[in-house]
Amino acid sequence: MLNLPKNKKIILFDGICNLCNGAVQFIIKNDKKDIFRFVALQSELGKEICNYIGIDQNKIDSIIFYNPGVVYYYKSSAVLEIAQDLGGIYSLITIFKILPEKLRNYIYDYIAKNRYKWYGKKESCMIPTPELKAKFL
Repeated sequence: MLNLPKNKKIILFDGICNLCNGAVQFIIKNDKKDIFRFVALQSELGKEICNYIGIDQNKIDSIIFYNPGVVYYYKSSAVLEIAQDLGGIYSLITIFKILPEKLRNYIYDYIAKNRYKWYGKKESCMIPTPELKAKFL
């Protein structure tokens, strides 16, 4: 069993992706209820969580939203669940749940496939500032 914080939802993200890092910064800024913790997919803990929930990291190119012991989502469903938990105006994004998941994921995959080309990537995972360190596992 993984030793994860109680009552926190885990967002696993591509630690070298500039778009993903920007999304993490946005979520942290708007996480008024302190719901989320973050783990880079490339980290040891990221690999352990993926293994634990049965996701082959070699076959997934996506954000993963994991509510420990309850459920996990990836791709567009992860984005929509995160938006819902952020609440406020961001929960309006969940209107896209009316679209078929296959269509949502097609759009998600197109963006994911081009994210390095459009937004670039880092040589290594982001190192959080001391103030943000508590948000990362």
